[in-house]
Amino acid sequence: MSADYLIVGQGIAGSVLAWTLHQRGKKVVLVNAPQRPSASLVAAGIFNPLTGRKLVRTWKADELFPFLTVFYGEIEKKLNTHFLHFTNIYRPYRSVEEQNTYMALTADPSIYQYIAEPVDNQQYAPYVQNPYGGLEVTGSGWVDVPVFLHAIQEFFRQSDQYIEADFNHNELVISRDNVVWRGQAYGKLLFCEGPHAKDNPLFDWLPYNPVKGQVLDVVMDNYHVTHIVNQGIFIMPVESNLYRVGATYTWHDLDWQTTEDGKAFLEQKLQAVLKVPYRIIGQRAGIRPATKDRRPLMGLHPAHPAIGIFNGLGTKGVSLAPFWADRFADFLEDHKELDPEVNIERTFSLYYSGKNPV
Repeated sequence: MSADYLIVGQGIAGSVLAWTLHQRGKKVVLVNAPQRPSASLVAAGIFNPLTGRKLVRTWKADELFPFLTVFYGEIEKKLNTHFLHFTNIYRPYRSVEEQNTYMALTADPSIYQYIAEPVDNQQYAPYVQNPYGGLEVTGSGWVDVPVFLHAIQEFFRQSDQYIEADFNHNELVISRDNVVWRGQAYGKLLFCEGPHAKDNPLFDWLPYNPVKGQVLDVVMDNYHVTHIVNQGIFIMPVESNLYRVGATYTWHDLDWQTTEDGKAFLEQKLQAVLKVPYRIIGQRAGIRPATKDRRPLMGLHPAHPAIGIFNGLGTKGVSLAPFWADRFADFLEDHKELDPEVNIERTFSLYYSGKNPV
């Protein structure tokens, strides 16, 4: 056997799963096609326990966030790199009504635990519109995804466990106990292809619901806010004078091209909240691997138990991947049951009723 696992795709999902299985003593080979567009390389990498206009607690936040802190922190130490940034998220109130609504919501202990108090609204006032004040979310931050992906890639490359290739399904020989690809046998093949999974003939029946998103890179010389600001869009400090602004959400025109409409939308939102000048130096677009029920897709193929998938992390990949990769490893290695909310068994009816199941 060449390796225990062959993982196709080295975005957030593939990188996190590969590291998780490696840490369990498994030999993993990563296959990546760097010429293909990557949602992970566009992602801002924000993790946030309270999201949306209604200040909703992120699904399974109490489990996800402690887990990701330890997971990414250990990788930083072992690979001598830095990509994990903790920072609060400041949310200026749009109105007195919103202020009252949010204050009522924070009476809920499950919400309040993620609220930082007191808030110094004056530190933000010279830079953003906050006449009604705002609240700060704690337990949040961002992962510098390109730095993280590069560190994982170099780790597996140095162990001769990284292959640059555009994976061709016609080169695959599938049996019940293993797969053979390019003459090498692997115990299991796991697909982590993000939005490209819809083109995978083995898993094209899954209920994907990809979402296009665009972000801007902007420079501001007189903006001295170190936290992320979120009011309809986010303004995230990246490095000295450089900030990321995003993001758009569209379910049509699912290509990887930036658009003037996307730029105009983000600028309109930015100008409504920002008090200082800015200049745009870049714009990027990506397609998020979201699903119809907003839950990840993981498990083994209904007809081929040596083939699995770890996908559908949507807009919260950096938050979801560590915890669910660990649970997927429990399933693969220790035969523990997967949570029905994420197990692709919930969608098997689509496979059996679909067109030409492979």
